[in-house]
Amino acid sequence: MTQAANQLFPVILPVSDTDKRLNGRDKVKALSRLARSALMKSCEKSGLHLEAFPKSEKGVPLPVGGVHWSLTHKSDMVGGVASLLPVGMDLETIRPVNDALLAKVADDDEWQLVGGDQQKAFFRFWTAKEAVLKAVGKGMVGLSRCRVVAVVDDTRMTLTYDETRWPVTHFWFDGHVAALTAPQVSVSWTLF
Repeated sequence: MTQAANQLFPVILPVSDTDKRLNGRDKVKALSRLARSALMKSCEKSGLHLEAFPKSEKGVPLPVGGVHWSLTHKSDMVGGVASLLPVGMDLETIRPVNDALLAKVADDDEWQLVGGDQQKAFFRFWTAKEAVLKAVGKGMVGLSRCRVVAVVDDTRMTLTYDETRWPVTHFWFDGHVAALTAPQVSVSWTLF
């Protein structure tokens, strides 16, 4: 049995200065290639195998041989994870956001679950919701159906999507936060 049955191994890689300077399609290709490299490192750590990265006509990653996968990329960091269960991963660079964006990501009931810094909480909510939407195969069109229902601590929360509960774990590093759907398994983050 692979380690993936009881543990997830998300991998985060930095983007090189050379790739950061790219623009347009060249940058997207470079970030995608690097995110797939992170995914392959996740596969190695978990004992899973992926030979292809098929997507649906809507761009949703499709499982291969029972292996689910998720990629995420920003201009300076990328990530990937493989799992035996549906999985979603997202990462963001923490930066100031405006009030309109705060209102878009969560309603008053959700904001009441956290105290203090709404800017920091915004990125927890945003990455958690994005990770869940990736796991269920929905894009941002499903945002209104994805809700934060419990905040356990700075690294764990629970969301629902159409009443299905999704535990999410967060990882904070160097001005960034990553979120991962982690149902009933432990998580071992790797940051290169």
